[in-house]
Amino acid sequence: MSGVGGRAIVVVGDALLDVDLVGTASRLTPDAPVPVVEDVETRERPGGAALAAVIAARATRREVVLVTPMADDGDADRLRALLAGRVRLVEIPSGGGTAVKRRVRVGDHSVVRIDSGAPVAVLGALPAEAAEAIRDAAAVLVADYGRGTTADAAVRAVLAEAGGPVVWDPHPRGADPVPSVRLVTPNGVEAARVAAATGVVADGDGLAAVGARAEALIRHWGVGAVAVTLGARGVLLSYGEGAPMVVPAVPVTGGDPCGAGDSFAAAAVLALADGAVTGEAVAAAVANASAFVARGGASAWDLDTAAGPNVVAEPGVDGVLARVRAAGGTVVATGGCFDLLHPGHVATLRAARGLGDCLVVCINSDDSVRRLKGPSRPLVTAADRARVLEALEFVDAVVVFGEDTPAEVIERLRPDVWAKGGDYAGAHLPEAAVLRRWGGQAVVLPYLDGHSTTALVQRSRV
Repeated sequence: MSGVGGRAIVVVGDALLDVDLVGTASRLTPDAPVPVVEDVETRERPGGAALAAVIAARATRREVVLVTPMADDGDADRLRALLAGRVRLVEIPSGGGTAVKRRVRVGDHSVVRIDSGAPVAVLGALPAEAAEAIRDAAAVLVADYGRGTTADAAVRAVLAEAGGPVVWDPHPRGADPVPSVRLVTPNGVEAARVAAATGVVADGDGLAAVGARAEALIRHWGVGAVAVTLGARGVLLSYGEGAPMVVPAVPVTGGDPCGAGDSFAAAAVLALADGAVTGEAVAAAVANASAFVARGGASAWDLDTAAGPNVVAEPGVDGVLARVRAAGGTVVATGGCFDLLHPGHVATLRAARGLGDCLVVCINSDDSVRRLKGPSRPLVTAADRARVLEALEFVDAVVVFGEDTPAEVIERLRPDVWAKGGDYAGAHLPEAAVLRRWGGQAVVLPYLDGHSTTALVQRSRV
């Protein structure tokens, strides 16, 4: 927590202690059809508003302030320790015990969740430090977990005076957002429940029905915009009139979705604090939530996922590699410029994916392509080349590297197979020496004759 970067981001809401009890199961109990979980490892992390604050702090140079009720018990002490050095904690007096969510998990699957604790904010007036932080904030995120914090009149009065834009992440048992909030982020079920309570009943879960509910919520709450999160379907953003904006989610295979909503809301509030308009903030939040799930979700909240030097990785690559390796699968990688994707590329990529359980495509950066192909190349930027490749169903992840050869990115990814397209059969591949360090294998795939980017460019100039 550096405090660098101007006015703070403030998170207001209910902090929880999340506990995962992770073990293995190979048999059922004799008295009931339930698994016997053994070799249990206990993993604790911040939950609720505390998780949202930590996610925000990892993604910004601004100070992040968490305003939340805190009890006086051992669970609260453990939560304070988890937050220390990450966010500035401003405590609201609280009665009742710390809210704790315990998940019993076997591998990546939850078996049961056990909730305990019922903290209640005890306020006559909001502490001066908390009120000052909210009024001076660059932006405020309200992370409502239905424990009563956002229903308190003193809290609501100060939130109405917030100095920056407010994002409100609601809860089925929580309070309505205060009027004039910039953005409210209910999920599909929450939106349907509140809309029905206002008399708006839209059948089905199609975009027309979701849009009608979002418009009803804007009228009911008096807020600027509503972004209904729809899981793998993405997000529908409505301003209450006109056509809504739909932001598709980045496809993610596997991953722990716990905390995805917190990641979405945290990314949205950071973008608004930096001057983004609401649509830009929602688009950034969708991408960040997908990346959060791909990296392991809340379970990986404290892992360092930064890429190595000179390697810019799309957020899902580490999650893809972890999942495939955990299942004992084969990681395949390939590389190239992929400037103007053509049938030869597609044939090679499809064949490469057939060699294993995932395919990571490593592409040269724009500067690297210029050094290799000349000053007139690339014709398509690295960001756009990556987007096109990611759209192929047989490509699982894309990374961009800045060197003239893929040796460094291969070293970082450590694929089991490195597939090379073209007429290299029998030739010495320089990548082979790197792969031998961990037992990887370089292979050559047949190339579809008559197709090359250089030839396409030359023909276009005739």
